[in-house]
Amino acid sequence: MIGGSTADAELTALTRWAAPAAGITQAERLARLDRVRALAEARGADAVLVNAGPSLHYFAGVSWRATERLVALLVPVTGEPRMICPAFERGSLEAELAVPADLLLWEEDADPVRLVADALPSGATLAVDPLLPFHYGEALRAAGLALIDGAAAIDGCRMVKSAAELALMRQAKAMTLEVHRRAARILTPGIAASAVVRFIDAAHRALGASGSSFCAVQFGRATAFPHGLPGDQVLEEDTLVLIDTGCTVHGYHSDITRTYAFGQVDDEVRALWALEKEAQAAAFDAVAPGVPCEAVDAAARRVLEGAGLGPDYRLPGLPHRAGHGIGMAIHEPAYLVRGDRTPLSPGMCFSNEPMIVVPDRFGIRLEDHFHVTETGAAWFTEPQVSIDQPFG
Repeated sequence: MIGGSTADAELTALTRWAAPAAGITQAERLARLDRVRALAEARGADAVLVNAGPSLHYFAGVSWRATERLVALLVPVTGEPRMICPAFERGSLEAELAVPADLLLWEEDADPVRLVADALPSGATLAVDPLLPFHYGEALRAAGLALIDGAAAIDGCRMVKSAAELALMRQAKAMTLEVHRRAARILTPGIAASAVVRFIDAAHRALGASGSSFCAVQFGRATAFPHGLPGDQVLEEDTLVLIDTGCTVHGYHSDITRTYAFGQVDDEVRALWALEKEAQAAAFDAVAPGVPCEAVDAAARRVLEGAGLGPDYRLPGLPHRAGHGIGMAIHEPAYLVRGDRTPLSPGMCFSNEPMIVVPDRFGIRLEDHFHVTETGAAWFTEPQVSIDQPFG
């Protein structure tokens, strides 16, 4: 249903998620550390340095974002992990740290890079998190360490999700789809996009998430811009609506987009909506273990180019990749884009969103996520039914 309700009525009807998925166990995190050690050793590294951010959360349970202060996990190929952390943060760190690790604490006037260098043999090879700031990498090099890209080890672990991770992602996506359903119900002529954004955040909280991880609400012409336009729009009758939002559950992301008609839209919009759905289905059908990521993007583009759109990134057509990896980061390797030849493997998770843009007029994005199985792909959320029935 689109319209006919109010924000208060919909929020009152929401309760915390009835059957929450279990969090990641310490045993699973320890297995991840063993895996990253093996992958690093295969690359000739003596240790891996994991920076604060999604990867630190993944391996150690520490959900901190990166700042100007070095917070990182040093994982030797042999031996116990070591946490590099400001001394004044010790209590907060110990409250979140989910794996055994020695603490290497540094005071504000000390050099944390020296702690890393002193913890390794002279001239050791260090596999560095690709998200480590450049200046720390240069300082580690100056301290006598040989640096290599740690992406193969870190992303090599994170790209393939376990059953527990899939369950957390399934919950996050189901919660966001429920929020989408209720957001559609509160739409009415004159409602501001900002009011819808506030509702979506409150609805995610009512279900037990810590609010929306992001939210884009676009009406009419603004839908032609993949990430919207500045300003606060007001909804009018007979307008195309695009809402893209998500949340996290134990750090695992959802990211779902629905595009639908509020009232009547013209036949051109309806025809391209149907083409978008066809392209999304073609991308899904192209998935199989061993298939390169770029082949999924190519399958969606063939549908669009066959209808006279594009080619490549030309508009009207698809201005960006067909999808991205997702997990503890909303966008993470691998990517469904030409040039990414990473072979698909069971447990990998992706968005599927081959958006169609008609410049300065309108855009249509249908975004659902799938995970790779032994035989193909499986949806986390069922795709949108029609332009008038976004939720069946």
